[in-house]
Amino acid sequence: MKEESRYIKETFLSPIRKYYGEFTLGSLIFNANLQEFQQQVSYICNLAANEEISAEDAYKEINKFWRQLKQSKKEFLDKE
Repeated sequence: MKEESRYIKETFLSPIRKYYGEFTLGSLIFNANLQEFQQQVSYICNLAANEEISAEDAYKEINKFWRQLKQSKKEFLDKE
């Protein structure tokens, strides 16, 4: 029962959507990175909205994740 409860919590906090695009390894990896980016931005925006971090810090964090996503696109999509 503990394992099931843990799985439910993880899928609630970090849901993973199915991939419906053209299947290639690069596009699948990029899609996973895109979903992770979306999740991180959501967390950061919520922290900023609740004034737990400043807007400037939120911007810096989102920008950092954006650069990582751009690099992921170059590595996995632009080579195909």
